[in-house]
Amino acid sequence: MVTNSKNISYRIGNISKLAGIPVPTLRVWESRYAAFTPLKTEGQHRMYGEEDLLRATLMKQLCDEGHAISTIANLDMHALSQLYNKHRHSGAVETRQRHTQSVKIAVIGLALAGRIESKNFSSSLLGSSIEVTNIYADFDAAQHAPFEQAAEILLLKVNTLHEIVMRDIQRITAKNSAAKVIVLYNYGREQVAHAMRTAGMLVRREPLTDYELAELIRSVLNVDANHALSEVTPNSMIPARKYSDETLARVAGISTNVLCECPRHVAEIIAQLASFEQYSQECLNKSTEDAHLHAYLTSVSGSARALFEHALEKVAHHEGIEL
Repeated sequence: MVTNSKNISYRIGNISKLAGIPVPTLRVWESRYAAFTPLKTEGQHRMYGEEDLLRATLMKQLCDEGHAISTIANLDMHALSQLYNKHRHSGAVETRQRHTQSVKIAVIGLALAGRIESKNFSSSLLGSSIEVTNIYADFDAAQHAPFEQAAEILLLKVNTLHEIVMRDIQRITAKNSAAKVIVLYNYGREQVAHAMRTAGMLVRREPLTDYELAELIRSVLNVDANHALSEVTPNSMIPARKYSDETLARVAGISTNVLCECPRHVAEIIAQLASFEQYSQECLNKSTEDAHLHAYLTSVSGSARALFEHALEKVAHHEGIEL
């Protein structure tokens, strides 16, 4: 789903650079096919909005797939997005056949959507692939229009972090059951960023390179233990934590008939893995130099924690323990 927006912020040279389309080509698309409707300043300079950037990016990708600009130039944003996702879906099937990862993403922010739809960004994913299922211009649009398709990640960009933004994000994720949230921001208080990280969100301050953003997305994929987690995570996503520290402490203190005290040991291992997973995630949020290492550590610790949670459920069922 794509909602419309006309926030003026780009000259044609900016659109050309960001979308990877020569300026003369953009002028032809506009004059001959009416692909864009820029506004003009008092000095008669054409100014383009975030929606224009996303349109240009999608049309570029579709033209690369063999579509004639004359057949797609007048499609609305929703139709363009659907057509592009159809091609992405076909590519994702081929990708899965080559044993790589695929993840569905909902995006708030048209410029951000255009960025991750580009081929330059796709090349930064290193074997993983994404499918943008829902695109919203802003928070208001996302709150009033539920996801048309289920998304595993909610990716968004805000200028300023504050408590209201955090509450809005939590409402959207609760309403649509997004497993993970990645927040990019320009300015904000560290207390708010810390609260969002504590709530399980990945929070990073801009500017980020495509590689760094790709690492954030890949950090919530189970890259290294997919075969072992097939029983736990058939969609290859690292599950959110199931059991609180209080629940684990209660289980660890229960006397059982298992001679080796498996419930206690398993509960303690889960608590330790969850702590290390959180630690690695915080390092990933704060560091750019070694983001790849901490993305790997987050993936491994989260995968192991999910496996042991599954083991705890088997032990609890055997012992009649209520989790």
